[in-house]
Amino acid sequence: QVQLVESGGGLVQAGGSLRLSCTASARTYSAYAMGWFRQPPGKEREFVATITDIVGATYYADSVKGRFTISRDNAKNTVSLQMNSLRPEDTAAYYCATMTRRTILSITDHRPYDHWGQGTQVTVSS
Repeated sequence: QVQLVESGGGLVQAGGSLRLSCTASARTYSAYAMGWFRQPPGKEREFVATITDIVGATYYADSVKGRFTISRDNAKNTVSLQMNSLRPEDTAAYYCATMTRRTILSITDHRPYDHWGQGTQVTVSS
């Protein structure tokens, strides 16, 4: 059973930075894509960023492009999200997710992600 353990959330002022990390517990597990989704208060879950395994292709939501950077360490089964220039609208519960195998669905769609972390809260004050 794969478990995803997240860390790095917290409270920060607008314009500040945070770094989220997520580690998959099973050593032999290798995911096609590892990414982050978020759910703002009272809103639906939304895609943030994701990165593929071998090629390391990255995908970002338009709202975070140029501010967030996703990276991956395949040897450690870890994915990180560096968040800079944070805004109050970035406030949300952030979830790490992995897609074990590529599917026909978009890589930004939450449905093909089959493992999820417990979530970590990010709060940006104005």
